[in-house]
Amino acid sequence: MEDKNKDSHQSSALLHGKYELGRILGHGTFAKVYHARNLQTGKNVAMKIVGKEKVIKVGMIEQVKREISVMKMVKHPHIVDLHEVMASKSKIYFAMELVRGGELFSKVAKGRLREDVARVYFQQLISAIDFCHSRGVYHRDLKPENLLLDDDGNLKVTDFGLSAFAEHLRQDGLLHTTCGTPAYVAPEVIGKKGYDGAKADLWSCGVILYVLLAGFLPFQDDNIVSMYRKIYRGDFKCPPWFSPEARRLITKLLDPNPSTRITISKITDSSWFKKSVPKIIRTKEEQDLDNYIFEDDNTIGKSKQPETLNAFHIISLSEGFDLSPLFEEKKKEEKEELRFATMRPASSVISRLEEVAKAGKFSVKKSESRVRLQGQEIGRKGKLAIEAEIFAVAPSFLVVEVKKNGGDTLEYNQFCRKELRPALKDIVWTTPAGNSTLA
Repeated sequence: MEDKNKDSHQSSALLHGKYELGRILGHGTFAKVYHARNLQTGKNVAMKIVGKEKVIKVGMIEQVKREISVMKMVKHPHIVDLHEVMASKSKIYFAMELVRGGELFSKVAKGRLREDVARVYFQQLISAIDFCHSRGVYHRDLKPENLLLDDDGNLKVTDFGLSAFAEHLRQDGLLHTTCGTPAYVAPEVIGKKGYDGAKADLWSCGVILYVLLAGFLPFQDDNIVSMYRKIYRGDFKCPPWFSPEARRLITKLLDPNPSTRITISKITDSSWFKKSVPKIIRTKEEQDLDNYIFEDDNTIGKSKQPETLNAFHIISLSEGFDLSPLFEEKKKEEKEELRFATMRPASSVISRLEEVAKAGKFSVKKSESRVRLQGQEIGRKGKLAIEAEIFAVAPSFLVVEVKKNGGDTLEYNQFCRKELRPALKDIVWTTPAGNSTLA
């Protein structure tokens, strides 16, 4: 009998034969979070375990489904990464990035932050929220407890349980469910009229910035009705130690009228935000790109011609034979590469790409069969990096493959649509039927 219990304990501590559960890290109303280790990779993760029965009982199953779909969609250096989701008869398991630095809230609980320190956290928060909004995702429960810090002290946004998609908008284009934590909630959300999710998130960002700089909340009252009244009126005072620029930005963020409240582009343009360069975590891809050297650069004097393609290469490049949809869930508009054929020499393709780079603020690194464009401006996920590789099918017939090597996919797709495709149009080979090969 004792052995049986021992076995069941071991199987519960070993999830799906893949994760070994460790100590408890924290718990909320519906979930417990454990330290866990992936036995296949040795990687440490945070395992969030949600009881199905409890969630179904209070009608929150939709919220859990939403959290899964949102977190699969938002991959960003300042957002906690969801590795995978598993389920048993009674529980749902979220294997998430383990963020070891604790909550930002506990830092503030020790006392207010210096303005330059608060600025770094705020810049990272805005970078993550801008990324979510560009994907039509609104967090709706932003507060210091949902902002974690990693080992290097970088911010990570978590808890997308209350988040909403753009698809949740009613016909009036607005969201209609009241949620969030009272002290951080925008007045229009409390008012139970429709509200814009992006504007409501920015109000919460304003409250967070105030708390970081002041060490206390802007709207405080033991009586919740009195507190709501203050929120409605935007009735708060900045402490004397706030700098004039910080005061100005917070006043624009905590504007009770959502239609005149500051936007993300205006925030990033403000003098306070721009005072020091935003600290962006460099992705592994970006680090690899900076250390990247074309093989050709090391073979001076040995002219490397474009690689010749055989029939199998051509089949694999053809969209009709592209098997990736069987393995990936990428939407067509989220493709990270485009290909086209041309009868122009490689030098013409390279000079055309150099023209595009010049017009779009990119630096260029090139060889005879490859071109890399490195963006100068920091985007939603760092700097955009694009690489074009030229293959020879026959001496006078080339295939060019362009792919994203760093930065945000959405920004890459916009660049391809607005800049790259129009610039390459006249060098792209068209079939006798008049169809372009640009895919």
